[in-house]
Amino acid sequence: MSDSLFSLMCPGEIFELKAELNSDKKEKKKEAVKKVIASMTVGKDVSALFPDVVNCMQTDNLELKKLVYLYLMNYAKSQPDMAIMAVNTFVKDCEDPNPLIRALAVRTMGCIRVDKITEYLCEPLRKCLKDEDPYVRKTAAVCVAKLHDINAQLVEDQGFLDTLKDLISDSNPMVVANAVAALSEIAESHPNSNLLDLNPQTINKLLTALNECTEWGQIFILDCLANYTPRDDRESQSICERVTPRLSHANSAVVLSAVKVLMKFMEMLPKDLDYYGTLLKKLAPPLVTLLSAEPELQYVALRNINLIVQRRPEILKHEMKVFFVKYNDPIYVKLEKLDIMIRLASQANIAQVLAELKEYATEVDVDFVRKAVRAIGRCAIKVEQSAERCVSTLLDLIQTKVNYVVQEAIVVIKDIFRKYPNKYESVIATLCENLDSLDEPEARAAMIWIVGEYAERIDNADELLESFLEGFHDESTQVQLQLLTAIVKLFLKKPTETQELVQQVLSLATQDSDNPDLRDRGYIYWRLLSTDPVAAKEVVLAEKPLISEETDLIEPTLLEELICHIGTLASVYHKPPSAFVEGSRGVQHKRLPGSAGSGESVESPDTGSAAGVSDAPPAVIPSQGDLLGDLLNLDLAPPATTTGPPPPTSSGMQMGAMDLLGGGLDSLMGAGFGAPPAAMPASFNAPVSGGLDDLFDLGGGVGMPSGAYSPPKSIWLPAMKAKGLEISGTFARRAGVVQMEMTLTNKAMSVMTDFAIQFNRNSFGLAPAGPLQVLTPVSPNQSIEVALPLNTVGPVMKMEPLNNLQVAVKNNIDVFYFSCQYPISMLFVEDGKMGECFL
Repeated sequence: MSDSLFSLMCPGEIFELKAELNSDKKEKKKEAVKKVIASMTVGKDVSALFPDVVNCMQTDNLELKKLVYLYLMNYAKSQPDMAIMAVNTFVKDCEDPNPLIRALAVRTMGCIRVDKITEYLCEPLRKCLKDEDPYVRKTAAVCVAKLHDINAQLVEDQGFLDTLKDLISDSNPMVVANAVAALSEIAESHPNSNLLDLNPQTINKLLTALNECTEWGQIFILDCLANYTPRDDRESQSICERVTPRLSHANSAVVLSAVKVLMKFMEMLPKDLDYYGTLLKKLAPPLVTLLSAEPELQYVALRNINLIVQRRPEILKHEMKVFFVKYNDPIYVKLEKLDIMIRLASQANIAQVLAELKEYATEVDVDFVRKAVRAIGRCAIKVEQSAERCVSTLLDLIQTKVNYVVQEAIVVIKDIFRKYPNKYESVIATLCENLDSLDEPEARAAMIWIVGEYAERIDNADELLESFLEGFHDESTQVQLQLLTAIVKLFLKKPTETQELVQQVLSLATQDSDNPDLRDRGYIYWRLLSTDPVAAKEVVLAEKPLISEETDLIEPTLLEELICHIGTLASVYHKPPSAFVEGSRGVQHKRLPGSAGSGESVESPDTGSAAGVSDAPPAVIPSQGDLLGDLLNLDLAPPATTTGPPPPTSSGMQMGAMDLLGGGLDSLMGAGFGAPPAAMPASFNAPVSGGLDDLFDLGGGVGMPSGAYSPPKSIWLPAMKAKGLEISGTFARRAGVVQMEMTLTNKAMSVMTDFAIQFNRNSFGLAPAGPLQVLTPVSPNQSIEVALPLNTVGPVMKMEPLNNLQVAVKNNIDVFYFSCQYPISMLFVEDGKMGECFL
């Protein structure tokens, strides 16, 4: 049965409710309204009772009035003409002697998002903003923010924003808090409006109100204080002293907001100041207390603590035990605690940290065990004095022979080798004993790296690498790349013994692989070995930079911004608001004082989605906000026509093989590295054309004539999305005519006929100059080439990005839609002359 059937009320029920709503008895009327609200709550449509419910507004009963207002808020949008009937009652209620009714009326009018009602709201709202009762004033303050969301211009014209600013000086703390909340919300949608003009006098009023507000009022005020930049360290200290008592509040949101203010203002305090040390000690207990709450609150607190520890580890350096994992912690809490433990690890506490981590490595939760083993490696890299103890702990874990523990241990030992070269290589023999148990790509790649890096110390290194080579094509790309590099390293160290092995791996990488990354690396090694073995040795066996534990830290400028957003979603995601807030064009990037160069906020240059990039073509170019910006942002250089290096011709491949077995490698095995490099083949010396040289025809007539370039075809409509029809295509300008050149491929089991095409409105009015000419039916597995001439006389509408084109293609099966992007250069005329309108 359809869900909509449950939302319908039978006519008899509606009739009964209508009769009860019009009853003379107050109690019966109130019960009827309750029934209406109950029906509305479970999703039943009771809009037919709108006039009858509105008639019940004329009552002194506060409970009944609340119910009627609730109904009005729900149905006013769908019945705007009927809602006008209630306006007189609203205006009358705004002058009621009872402050609760006045507040209720103005709140309800603010919640009814109907344009016709907003114009009637102005006068009652103006009176309520100056009402003698603080409850009415605080309700009216929030109503201004709601009205601004509906009609910003009306609010500015009526002077409500100035009245809101005046309310910051109100004698009642809750009115102050609501005025701050309303102004902050309006300022978020208009970041350049400077509504909250904070100065020392205003800050003093806010701090005075802070002590007497409700908890949510305190949060609004603290968030507002966090946007203020003190004039000097004395003012900063004064504000910190008055905010510090909030750290002992029962509400965790108040605590985090207070921490945010203190973390920001601490930047301006000299570190040699006595108060600075006192403040550090005061910040630790409230953060520790947050970890005794429910798991969900613990997680939010831990994510914020993670940021605080990265900025100021000294705050919690003596609180390591608080972050030890409990047996009943959820996995998300365990992993976050583990991360903070590593950040707090130091020479003073490393012994107890390692003891804990070794204990965690014997747990039953596989994910947690893996992280614990990795944490031991991170401790070794971070605290040099503990490295030997960490390696010993990892070897003990390898002896347990637990498969996933062994694999994680090998991965982290590889990192320890990178950090401390030529120090712990004695453990390699133990690692090689576990070679057969490795089945995860990362562990196999790590082991291959170790064998290749220390090949001269491993007698049977060639046999070990050859065992991996047997299933080369079944390995992941990560392992294949590592194996290729390791065998080349081995060859450069032991050239006489591994000639066949290196030839085999280079052949597999270049001839038998379709992975462009692997193929590219294979060609580079092949060319290096065959032309300049000395350079090959310098490149492949070059000394590697030491790694550090700092690689997983958040980038400093991002960390500063996240510290300014403590207690918000940004601090939980560890991403700036612009990365996940939809329509965040106006979101400002905040900076800590004294470390951002200037006190001004920097707006994000990229207002598009930062969370990810769509796999499907076309790639979206972020909007620049104006037509000229879009035009200048487009890349006019023709894209590369190949995705990797061109495979050598048969003669070239033979030459390469000859070099590999002859001159290049003979010089390695025989007369040292003194042989002259072989000449580069013609294909490597060919001049590269393209870019601006082609665009302005600076090539002196060599290469492709100007204007004739067309990008390679790309798949616009995959077969899986179009019931077997695949369309790939490109755009070209031929003899002054723009053409859409397409390949239609039938990957279905039935014949396709009756093709037609249509464009949506676009930035330059591109439209088909004629019908799509597919003269013969397209049989299964058949492809057909089609060239569709285009003109620019179609309807115009600016697209995002500017050169986006939305297309509909019809055939005998269905209608299919796709979008593509055309190069702007296709619209340029050949003579390059400007029309008079541009002069």
